[in-house]
Amino acid sequence: MERSELVQELKILRKGRGLQGRIGERVGPFLRSACAVSADDGLVAVRTKVAGRLSELAAHLPEDLRLAALAAFAITVEARQPLYQDRVRWAANRVDRDPRTVRRRVDEAIDLLAELAAGSSSPPPSSSDRWHTTSLTVAVVLDQPRPSVLEQRRIIADQDGLTVLDLAISLPSGAEDLSVTVLYGGTLVDRGMEATDRWGYGLELPKPLSRGESCEVAILFRPPSLRPYAVSVPRHACDRFDLRVRFGREAPEEVRALDGVFQSDVTDPGYRGRRHEVDPAGEVHLRFQGLTPGMAYGARWDSVQ
Repeated sequence: MERSELVQELKILRKGRGLQGRIGERVGPFLRSACAVSADDGLVAVRTKVAGRLSELAAHLPEDLRLAALAAFAITVEARQPLYQDRVRWAANRVDRDPRTVRRRVDEAIDLLAELAAGSSSPPPSSSDRWHTTSLTVAVVLDQPRPSVLEQRRIIADQDGLTVLDLAISLPSGAEDLSVTVLYGGTLVDRGMEATDRWGYGLELPKPLSRGESCEVAILFRPPSLRPYAVSVPRHACDRFDLRVRFGREAPEEVRALDGVFQSDVTDPGYRGRRHEVDPAGEVHLRFQGLTPGMAYGARWDSVQ
């Protein structure tokens, strides 16, 4: 794959509205190949695949270049401005640098993204190529002696023969005291600890799914404690995320919505997010659409310890 051609196609893609613009006309043949876009893919699939692949590649970049790249292509929700120069100004404010510096970082990021994408003739399989989530509903209950997290998910297979869903959950102190109950939809598979605070698990489906088939699953988690936030960082494309958090009488003074933010922003006290009111029942209800893999969506309350 020609690195120089990829650089040119990425520079075309960042113009105007970026990935939120007329995607079908602005994704060139080299970028289509790098993102495993097929001739049968519609505009939604093209946008999802390109956004997902660029997010995966950007994860290998230094944080400042990653931020610049995701803002330049309008992958970051908060940076979805109509003009490239507006997105550059947004990124400049985030990193406390002038726009000229951010433009140089975007160019550097594009060169590195093209180098990473051109490193192999075919991209590694993307999670969005196997299955994606059409609806994720999470209810977090905090006014009981032990927190409860109910996760309900509807997925659609993007390949024939889908037999298992690979998932994970992060906890304050590992998974030693985590209670997990599959309510319906499959059989639990323990993948073990993927990181210090992340437990990986799978769900073996009752039967293999063909491409286009859907299924629904529900899991109840009962961890010993939770951090002062509840977020989803999708590995797979996700169309909708519905989050409810019940605090009860011990409601926090302040809850902030996190809509497509960098994972480091979730625990950064300097990042404020959008203020969201707690209703008289001590609950908040947030809805998100078009989630980008690798970005964080959810709620944070009070100060992060």
